[in-house]
Amino acid sequence: MTTSRTLSPGTPRSGPAADTAPVDSPMLRRLAAEKATGALMRERGTLYLADGQVIYAESPDAPTLDTLLTTGGLLSPEDWCEALTEAGPGQWVGRFLVDRGHFPEGALELCHLSALYDAAFFVLGTGGGPARFRYGVAHWMGAVRPVPVDAVQRETARRRELLHGIWPEDVTDTQPLVRTRLAPDPGLPRRQHAILERVDGVRTASDVSLALGRPAFHTLVDVRRLAAAGIVTAARRPSRPPTAPTRLPETPAGPDIALLRRLKNALEAL
Repeated sequence: MTTSRTLSPGTPRSGPAADTAPVDSPMLRRLAAEKATGALMRERGTLYLADGQVIYAESPDAPTLDTLLTTGGLLSPEDWCEALTEAGPGQWVGRFLVDRGHFPEGALELCHLSALYDAAFFVLGTGGGPARFRYGVAHWMGAVRPVPVDAVQRETARRRELLHGIWPEDVTDTQPLVRTRLAPDPGLPRRQHAILERVDGVRTASDVSLALGRPAFHTLVDVRRLAAAGIVTAARRPSRPPTAPTRLPETPAGPDIALLRRLKNALEAL
């Protein structure tokens, strides 16, 4: 039997349901300290905990572990379906894949950690909405390589800083992407060429990740580099509320700050 309610930083484990509150470090630290088992759900995904550690994460913005494995050719769809059928009800899919010889244990751990950190980046991201924790929920994957809560939070913060350092505008993370008229450099890496081939004004960065079978964060890194170089941009930018016109004194034209920033980031990328 599982229980479900929204937690705030000061909410004890027992008692009636509390009002919704955003996920923050104190909340996750408390769940870790009490060695909680269950599912922490937000608008952009879910973290699964067992004994206070993160064992799995999933988000609609990130390809699932089976997508990464099957699209990359590491596992056939038939083998994945067999693992889910045989081991899913007992929550030991990871162990099943290793025991059947599909992966060495270390290789599966690496794939699992890649998918976990990838989805956790979106679950713990800003604007993820309120959080709700359901005690007792187990994931069908099982505990492949449990990760401390602090490690997940540190890696999420590191990834945010990395993206901001490449290109501070995050609109290309979620909006459909279009190519600009600027031609890509002939020395552009193949992985970025693969992204450009799928930029069509409809797909978002997450859609491109799913089509390529790559971790979503890796795609965000390349998309921001392409945006910094002026090669891609968001098809639709969030609308801003109208502001009253302001009469400003005439001044000589200054430097194009956006252009200089793009040049700086492009040079750093090279």
